[in-house]
Amino acid sequence: MPKQRTMSLTPDLVALCHREEADPGPDPTFSKLDDADYRRLAEKLESECDPGGLWVFAYGSLIWKPEFEAIDSMRATAFGWHRAFSLSIKRWRGSTEQPGLMMALERGGRCEGVIYRLPDDDRVQQIERMLRREVTYHEGVRSVRWLPVRTATGALKALGFWVGVTGERRALPGESPEVVASILARACGHVGSCAEYLYNTVSHLEDFGIRDRNLWRLQHLVAREIHSIHGLEQPFVE
Repeated sequence: MPKQRTMSLTPDLVALCHREEADPGPDPTFSKLDDADYRRLAEKLESECDPGGLWVFAYGSLIWKPEFEAIDSMRATAFGWHRAFSLSIKRWRGSTEQPGLMMALERGGRCEGVIYRLPDDDRVQQIERMLRREVTYHEGVRSVRWLPVRTATGALKALGFWVGVTGERRALPGESPEVVASILARACGHVGSCAEYLYNTVSHLEDFGIRDRNLWRLQHLVAREIHSIHGLEQPFVE
């Protein structure tokens, strides 16, 4: 397990990023999923589950806010994918005036995360509940897919959300960490700020003994940006 270190991005700094924002409601330029759509997709995914159980791969907010009942969990690695702030948002943790960024999985590298096993009973309803949390529009359905992951006990298949984002929701790839940090330090929506999202993700990954070097550097950069915005003394960066 990595040696515990103190984050530069602190709850006090995160609090400076919060502001009250109204929920703008669904984006009319996208096609919203209805009840029948959610049920059909849930049934399709349930039919593809491994006999050994339904596992979900968490790499971001699902780690610290899963909103589902889990009967088991363990660390897992998804090879061929990596975390990236590549999902552009104008709602939730962003706004029309200041769009935010959320994490998705992009091709290349590896991603250390956590897999959760859901109970074996009523898996369709459990999958549908996750879909309603994660996906609002038809345009996002293609980013829901099964991922092969490796664990200490062997290989498994786990359900992943926002994997290989395409279309208008995808931010320009290859943005520098400095540009991403500038956005995360400023964006806020009706459910909270991007800085809060980053803080929760990094701190909870640390709880599982997972040190994502890119995210660790990014939280330093976001802390520096917040200090600059508010005229505070700059922190030491390792």
